[in-house]
Amino acid sequence: MRPRIAIPADTLTEATKVINERNADFAPRMAVNAVLKSGGIPIILPNSAPENVTDYIDTFDGVLFLGGFDVDPTFYHEEPHMNLGQTYIPRDRFEIELVKQSLLAGKSIFGICRGMQVINVALGGTLYQDLSEDPAAQMKHSQTSPGNLPTHHVNVESDSRLFTLLGERPYVNSRHHEAVKELAPSLRSVAYADDHVIEAIESIDSDQIMAVQWHPENMYKHYTEMQDLFRDFVKRSEKLATQAPQQPLKIVHKIGEAYPKEYFG
Repeated sequence: MRPRIAIPADTLTEATKVINERNADFAPRMAVNAVLKSGGIPIILPNSAPENVTDYIDTFDGVLFLGGFDVDPTFYHEEPHMNLGQTYIPRDRFEIELVKQSLLAGKSIFGICRGMQVINVALGGTLYQDLSEDPAAQMKHSQTSPGNLPTHHVNVESDSRLFTLLGERPYVNSRHHEAVKELAPSLRSVAYADDHVIEAIESIDSDQIMAVQWHPENMYKHYTEMQDLFRDFVKRSEKLATQAPQQPLKIVHKIGEAYPKEYFG
């Protein structure tokens, strides 16, 4: 059986001409195709209550966290910055719980853009709600060029898994205004932009987690090295599916600990 890759759905908060309702779930076609081309079988998970995550766990071998709205800052004990973008708490709650249970079950995890940020928050890290908060950030991280084209380089640590896939200084696209601030205890940064904004993270003691700040799903058709990220993810998912769960990573964040659970309704 080909590795089954869960993709948590994004949400259309406004009604569309095709689906005349709000909060319709959807999955970006480019990400679905990248998984298929890499040998995986995509399984789309609709947003639902975090309590339902337990019932999903046995249906997939790896999970791909994609881009989307900003992560609500109350999940890392902050109030909203004036430049915070749109948030959607139901998706945050579901994905944070999905990160935690996937780790405990030994699933392979790949994060893209917001996906990298959700992984970090779920494990106890924090974010810059806007890069204007980071005094070192000087580069244009939200490109106006077409999204499938690279616009800046990143510097990759030589002892990382990412280095074996992309080398020392890959050329990437960029479409974000939030970024990792404090890393979760079980994660390490493995790539940086020239202004030191964190561009990729990996788990410290295993191959379970890899996440990047750019969008390889928009580049893989024309840049073969970006397809390698998805191939590696599918291979990791297949490998981990045949092994006993690894030693669980340290998780220090709990859903709703900053505010009463009722707040997240």
